[in-house]
Amino acid sequence: MFSSTSLQAAMHGLDGAAARQNSISNNISNVDTPNYSREVTSFKDTLNQAVQNGNLEAHQTNDEHIAFGTQEVGPKTTKDTSSMYNHNGNNVDMDREMANMAQNQIYYNALADRAGGQFTKIKTALQGG
Repeated sequence: MFSSTSLQAAMHGLDGAAARQNSISNNISNVDTPNYSREVTSFKDTLNQAVQNGNLEAHQTNDEHIAFGTQEVGPKTTKDTSSMYNHNGNNVDMDREMANMAQNQIYYNALADRAGGQFTKIKTALQGG
């Protein structure tokens, strides 16, 4: 029950969404920085592949925790150097970043609801319901 693929995917997705939020925040805070290249955090493709292969691994913060899975999946952040948006060499488009932030927040909330539902199922099972 604790190795539910749905719960693992939701937890990894939350980590990816948090990393993406950090990249978007960095982009917004550097909107006027000359020659700044925006950060892009990708995660969905990596997560989807790991889910399809059935080899997700939970992150262990303590060696005494129960281990399961075979592959730890994490977000990858890269610099987008493909375009120049501003006259100062900066390629951050504030409208695009704000739209990405809103989309990422919706994605994060959906995953948090899914993880909460999984924890409710575990709680119900432990209570004998």
